[in-house]
Amino acid sequence: MSPSPSPADLATAPTVPAPLTGGIEDAGDVAAPAASPPGRTLLVWDAPNIDMSLGSLLGTRPTSAFRPRFDAVGRWLLSEAGPEGVAEATVFTNVVPGSTEIVRPWVEALRNVGFAVFAKPKTAEDSDVDEDMLAHIELRRNEGGLSHVVVASGDGRAFREPLEELVAEGITVTVIGFREYAAFAVSSEIVDFLDLEDIEGVFREPLPRVSLDTLPDAGAWLPPLRSLRSLLER
Repeated sequence: MSPSPSPADLATAPTVPAPLTGGIEDAGDVAAPAASPPGRTLLVWDAPNIDMSLGSLLGTRPTSAFRPRFDAVGRWLLSEAGPEGVAEATVFTNVVPGSTEIVRPWVEALRNVGFAVFAKPKTAEDSDVDEDMLAHIELRRNEGGLSHVVVASGDGRAFREPLEELVAEGITVTVIGFREYAAFAVSSEIVDFLDLEDIEGVFREPLPRVSLDTLPDAGAWLPPLRSLRSLLER
């Protein structure tokens, strides 16, 4: 199942006016071919995966300073599509029963920015949105005109093979996420990878990304993941 059509679905290709005919000499002229429809750049954002990766990176629930700004993501997507291209931004998310009022403001904010949101109840552990994301990509591919697919997820198990198949068909594929949790894309020779923090304006403050794998020569502090006093609360 795919989300309702976004405003991008309503875009139409510019038409080329037919040549003017003014006399007998024009009778053999061939009409100019219609312009090709603009290519579609499609973003599918795996909210559960990105949220989990960001929480693991920070070691805690992200504050507002460390939450992605979707307006910045949208501007980047438009730049990728170009002035004549169609840009479609979609977010796929689960909604845990009882959390509707918590999730609603976030969903409405996304829709106001120009993103379509596919929301699915989290009724079981396997009620994820991977298959729904893949189904939407397949829908757009079958419609034709799909030129660039951007997937925000580090889930190589779900996306590696389908994305490699798109590349084999001549469709550009970019994975955006965190290099620490998107090894399948970082190491790929055919799928492009872009770290979310490298997109201008996505985060208000630099992410605290020091880890055992990225230690500077002078060393670095690794802060505790929870308060020491939490030992007394167990």
